[in-house]
Amino acid sequence: MAERRNSQPRDDSSVYGYWPLTGSFLLILILLAAIAMLFVGLVGYVYKRVGLSNGWFFAILIGSFVGSRINIPAWRFSDQVTVESLDVVAFGVRWRVPAVRHTGRVTIAVNVGGAVIPTAVSVYLVVHNRVWWHALIAIACVAAVVWIVARPIPGVGIVVPTLVPPVAAALAATIIGRPAVAALAYVGGTVGTLVGGDLLNLWRTRGLGAPVVSIGGAGTFDGIFLTGLLAVVLASL
Repeated sequence: MAERRNSQPRDDSSVYGYWPLTGSFLLILILLAAIAMLFVGLVGYVYKRVGLSNGWFFAILIGSFVGSRINIPAWRFSDQVTVESLDVVAFGVRWRVPAVRHTGRVTIAVNVGGAVIPTAVSVYLVVHNRVWWHALIAIACVAAVVWIVARPIPGVGIVVPTLVPPVAAALAATIIGRPAVAALAYVGGTVGTLVGGDLLNLWRTRGLGAPVVSIGGAGTFDGIFLTGLLAVVLASL
């Protein structure tokens, strides 16, 4: 005689209470959120150090990110370039550059997030803190250092070692001293890099295979936004 077993009702809590994301994907989301919070905290600390309110901090942060996608054409000139290299190494960093055959005109553009906004903030800091001569000296020192180390890379543009501008700006602001060391570090890091890395090297962009040269923008020129932040942090140590 077959044994009869009582069927037990199935517990469906595991069906309705499961987490739809995998553990690895959830970990990536947590890491990205942590990095974003650290970055926002760092930016907030920097702008507080230079004397800007929370309202200006969020306006500048959002404006810099949105403006980084906006390039305003300023000048065009004729150029004829053929670039075959796919991998370019500069200062220990390997750049992946597609093969470029460019014949025509090169456009010089000004990036809103990387050039216009940092310059506007720098002008405000100079006027607000009354550090005209101090700022000019800091800008000149950083611009000279950046101009010396800048290298033209075909297909990429003008490349500068990442840490050189903020370190130079922090040292210049510390040596120049009071008043407003943090503000001087920001001004020297942003405007000094724009002058020494971008403006003084515009003539070297001919023949680099870059149809658009974006002053203060990612790609051909980059790092202005982060340079100002790192310069203030280093000067505050």
